[in-house]
Amino acid sequence: MGDGSGDSDNLDIPVRPGWEEQFAVALHRYLSDQKGLWDFCELNTLPADSPGAESLRRYLQTQRWHVLQYQRVASAIALPDNWEGYLRQLSSEDQKNLSRYARRLEKRYQTRIYRCTQESELAAVLEALFQLHQERWQAAGEAGSFASEERRRFYYDLSRLLLARSSLELWALELNGRIAAVQYAFRYGKTVFQLQEGFDPERSSDRVGFVLRGHVMKQLIEEGVRKYDFLAGEPGYKARWSAQVGHYVNCHFARPLTLGSGYLSAVHNARAGKEWLRGNVPESIWNLLHRVNVGVRGKSSREVEPKIAEPEASSPQTAQSNPIKQAEGGKIAVDVDKQSR
Repeated sequence: MGDGSGDSDNLDIPVRPGWEEQFAVALHRYLSDQKGLWDFCELNTLPADSPGAESLRRYLQTQRWHVLQYQRVASAIALPDNWEGYLRQLSSEDQKNLSRYARRLEKRYQTRIYRCTQESELAAVLEALFQLHQERWQAAGEAGSFASEERRRFYYDLSRLLLARSSLELWALELNGRIAAVQYAFRYGKTVFQLQEGFDPERSSDRVGFVLRGHVMKQLIEEGVRKYDFLAGEPGYKARWSAQVGHYVNCHFARPLTLGSGYLSAVHNARAGKEWLRGNVPESIWNLLHRVNVGVRGKSSREVEPKIAEPEASSPQTAQSNPIKQAEGGKIAVDVDKQSR
């Protein structure tokens, strides 16, 4: 549940601490009783240290269910308790550039950086986020996350709820009264989770996204935030901000000797073949194949191909509310996955 759109990572099983084993037994019993309604289950972007997921995995192993487990790359920054300490984690060049580019913006434009704290501010900043994000990714030949009207409505609803709980971290940078960069995140405890962002491609030479993130990082550190989580995805540009690589776990399972089990095996073999190609064909050919694949599938900018790991025989993980959804052919596929992003 909550997975598949590219908007949510870091999902977990909502189980009270100490009740993980009882939950695993109950879920197994439920899925066994409802076997005519589902073929396979996918639990994606589970925390690697999730006790609920681990208990479920172990229990399903004992029941000899067919389970495949994969790793998915993630990254996050461990923030120190002061700005100077954080700067020391960056390269000397970026330490200088943070102040240099900020000063340059202030000389060239009337600059304003702010966080949305009133509902009356949401519409202007969210619409700027949608537009800037779309312009950037469409220029790169991809659809972009906010091509969907449903997704845009979801972000409006989510923003109002987060704002009401003082959890919204929606920041904007204005140049001469026009929004040039937006970052969308939310806070839970001492962690901030980065969800979406956008910047004006015409202002890329002004490094507006770079300046905005630096400002946000400094403010968050001063407010006591100790982790800035980029969620799933390859480190890429995040590494320059001292992000450390971690991983989530994707756990897929089905009852033994069923069509669902056969399907999971076929998917696993296809992924293994893809990984072999990635490691053995020239990079130029691989990049060409990737671009063709993106074009054919109309892949969203937020989607990331999961990284394969060695499967674990028999075991899985499960999820949140009602784990059943309608699939093709009248069957039901349990797709209890992610949501947090």
